[in-house]
Amino acid sequence: MDFIVRLGKEKDMQSVLNLITELAIFEKEPKAVEITVEDLLRDGFSENPQFKIFVAEQENNIIGIALFYERYSTWKGKTIHLEDLIVTKEKQKIGAGKALYTAVLKYAHDNNYNRVAWEVIDWNTNAVEFYKSTGATYLNDWSVVQMNKENLVKFIQNS
Repeated sequence: MDFIVRLGKEKDMQSVLNLITELAIFEKEPKAVEITVEDLLRDGFSENPQFKIFVAEQENNIIGIALFYERYSTWKGKTIHLEDLIVTKEKQKIGAGKALYTAVLKYAHDNNYNRVAWEVIDWNTNAVEFYKSTGATYLNDWSVVQMNKENLVKFIQNS
């Protein structure tokens, strides 16, 4: 393994944003990323951070990230949501994705979380098969529901 996995630092956030953008392009949503480096700095490194992040670093370059945050389940209690697990295309297949995934799961285990959950696009069969191979349960009978900012405003104005 010629890379390391560590907690992300403020200095990493431009590279983190670059990887988030790369993922959006891969997921066929190239214009969906609205956040900035400033948002990541404020939201990840303030007095009450909104997320934690592990980075995979190789030769002083960030090649992958796993961004996650705490949430609460009415059934399970304290849980983690893995928002994104990304390894830059040129560095896939060297084990960085599995190492980042393992770091998040170890963090959850070591800190007594009751579940780790995430979404995966169904056409990303490599990811689906990887997660299944690790013992993760694939819930194909649940759908993701979202309310974007524009529709949130419309809903509130019409309520």
